[in-house]
Amino acid sequence: MTDMTAVAAVRPPVSIITGYLGSGKTTLLNRLLRDPGMARAAVIINEFGEVALDHLLVATPNENTVLLANGCLCCTIRGDLVGTLADLLARRGAGDTPAFDRVLVETTGLADPVPVLRTLASDEAIAPRLRPGAVITMVDAVNGERQLEDCPESVKQAAVADCLVVSKTDIAAPAALARLRRRLARLNPGAQVLEAVRGAVAPGRLFGAALLDPAAEREAVERWLSEDAYAMAAPARAAGRHGNGIRAFAVRHDASVTGAGLAAWLSLMAALKGAKLLRVKGIINVEGSPVAVHIVQSVIHEPLTLESWPSADRSTRIVFITRDLKRAEIEATLPALGLDASRRMAGAAIDPAAYARFVSAAAGFRSREWRQERRR
Repeated sequence: MTDMTAVAAVRPPVSIITGYLGSGKTTLLNRLLRDPGMARAAVIINEFGEVALDHLLVATPNENTVLLANGCLCCTIRGDLVGTLADLLARRGAGDTPAFDRVLVETTGLADPVPVLRTLASDEAIAPRLRPGAVITMVDAVNGERQLEDCPESVKQAAVADCLVVSKTDIAAPAALARLRRRLARLNPGAQVLEAVRGAVAPGRLFGAALLDPAAEREAVERWLSEDAYAMAAPARAAGRHGNGIRAFAVRHDASVTGAGLAAWLSLMAALKGAKLLRVKGIINVEGSPVAVHIVQSVIHEPLTLESWPSADRSTRIVFITRDLKRAEIEATLPALGLDASRRMAGAAIDPAAYARFVSAAAGFRSREWRQERRR
């Protein structure tokens, strides 16, 4: 058993399959369940009737769970997600169900995936026992342009994705498909974009979009961050707003930061700008070590210290997808990274000058928020 397989057995990753109504989530899930590599997956859906399980069903461990012929567990959500996940984990620990090495959660077409991510990151009952995996968003090649224009839910689903899967490409007009891909590239430049006809896509390409391994290869880390893609999206950003005020950009910070500074900055961002931070990913130089950070709105995922730098570049690099939030406002928060709790002075637990920079950044943030609210 590899180290990562052992970690997955202890803390399985939870991946979310989301997308607007009719985008092909269930079709994708049905194809995934037929792949031998998914035999140790647990699947959580809203209703069994939406997934074609009849020819796979071999047992019913309880009223909310079925065991499939390929070895997968499939559960319906009865009540809340926490209860379903906690029950799965308890039965796995007791040996009442087959061991599973990953969990897939299929959301409804109108669902916001952020509450699911928040649950995985913060709920005391399950957060220590599960890891956030990839967010996979299905996009309808035929109707996707209109949905992104008219439906805020579809914009958010696309913006927070690690992997965008464009469905129905076999029946979409080539010009419309090209426009949709350009729109997605502006909305979420760093996401991996795949095409799937009737759900046919290799599982490894879907779930590899998330950064879970501290020993990940350099190419995987750079692909996860995709800083170059944000730079290439600059002309679209310069043209103004798109997608209900969505902006995508990257920032850099040359000096190394302290652990206290990173914690202060993450808290500042999530607390004061959470609703406007659709997605944040970064490689932070924390006292010389590369630390991967990941924020989805107010959800701060556990920072991951990498075993090595992905390149010779030791700068802090952070990419953002925001709603109604400009680059200058983000750059104004960077002084908070200089907070240093290791320097102690008489009667002070932290470096006063660094703390003053943090307070100034926070105060500036709050005052801008207040002015914006007053203008509304």
